[in-house]
Amino acid sequence: MKATTWIALLRAVNVGGTGKLPMAELRALCEAAGFAEVRTYIASGNVVFRATGTEASVKAALETALAGWFGRPVSVLVRTHAELAAVVAANPFADAAGNRLMVSFLDAAPPTDALERVAHRQGERIALGRREIYVDYGDGMRDSKLKVPAAKAGTARNLNTVRRLIEMSRP
Repeated sequence: MKATTWIALLRAVNVGGTGKLPMAELRALCEAAGFAEVRTYIASGNVVFRATGTEASVKAALETALAGWFGRPVSVLVRTHAELAAVVAANPFADAAGNRLMVSFLDAAPPTDALERVAHRQGERIALGRREIYVDYGDGMRDSKLKVPAAKAGTARNLNTVRRLIEMSRP
């Protein structure tokens, strides 16, 4: 089986003082799981690597390695380079600043009623993607009270980070 370049997005790692994981340790965990050409990007749980197998098997291997290190489950979302590029291409808010547009990555399609369940919206623009939720914070996230329950199962990255991961994973 031919190796694929994968982008893994770890959930709740090095955010708000929880789930501290040095990126050197993340690289070592990935290599021990049999992944090759492992590279990390910023200390918020972004890793690019090559591996054989399916999305499900790559995700399971990384989640198992992380659970062993943390002593608790850590959720991981994985995408290929083409899938990540498609997320940017499908961005419904092309005029949004890259640092103010958040993409929440999910394992499955967001629920059809996801937008109806949003609370405390103050002008933020929100749209559903294939397995993502896009939120344009316009004036910034600092004062936002927005709650998107459907996004809780995923992990979010700003568009600048997504673009950088696409560059890092380019074939």
